[in-house]
Amino acid sequence: MKCFNHLNGQHLQIEDARIYFETAGNPNGQPLLLLHGGLGSIIDFNGILERLPSQFSFIGIDLRGHGRSTTGSARLSYARYQSDVEAVLTYLNISSVSIIGFSDGGIVGYRMAAEENSKVQKLVTLGAQWRLKEDDPSFSMLAGLTADMWMEMFPDSVRYYEKVNPNPDFNALVKKVVGLWTDLGPTGYPGEAVQIIKCPLLIVRGDDDELLSLREAGELRSLVKGSGLLNIPFAGHEVHKDSPDIFAIAADDFLTQPR
Repeated sequence: MKCFNHLNGQHLQIEDARIYFETAGNPNGQPLLLLHGGLGSIIDFNGILERLPSQFSFIGIDLRGHGRSTTGSARLSYARYQSDVEAVLTYLNISSVSIIGFSDGGIVGYRMAAEENSKVQKLVTLGAQWRLKEDDPSFSMLAGLTADMWMEMFPDSVRYYEKVNPNPDFNALVKKVVGLWTDLGPTGYPGEAVQIIKCPLLIVRGDDDELLSLREAGELRSLVKGSGLLNIPFAGHEVHKDSPDIFAIAADDFLTQPR
């Protein structure tokens, strides 16, 4: 089966949180990890899974507090997400993995790829900021988000969260996620550490993305040797949903061809 359904997965206990993960695709294929964006879940990738090669074993992880994962008492941070994801990979005995990460998931991917002994073989990021400064126009957008605003924009996603999450509290989750988005310290965005990344990197953004500017994406490309930038026209932040066919063609080529 080539989709995630929040029915066939498992939970891994990490301290006082339970992290949900699920597999799909070819069980004997190359592992491809999919990391969703803030306030989303693994099902956000279903539209592109069917377009990706059958040679992959897809692994979806609901980030802490999202989907069917519980939050626990720890403060949310990209470092915490990274630790959770690496714990799941260790549990699954996966020593090498390629990643497609959207927004927050891509930021986690940057952090993982920037580790000295990284497990990341190839990394595709979509609309994923690699740094954030207080004078960045997106900072006020992220800092000012409320649960009511999100419910008005994405009512179906909130209803789905409340349906599948074991301990749903959307207001509390939004407050914790906003804290994560505006964390400018070492547990947040990788910043200049992206220069450590050695694996092939494909940076993808939609031309109308208000969070990751073309300038920021271009600067990231200049910092990571051998990386590539795909700017897709007529697409926004959720570029994989706005232009799934174009994205899938590029991702297929990047992930399956030698780099």
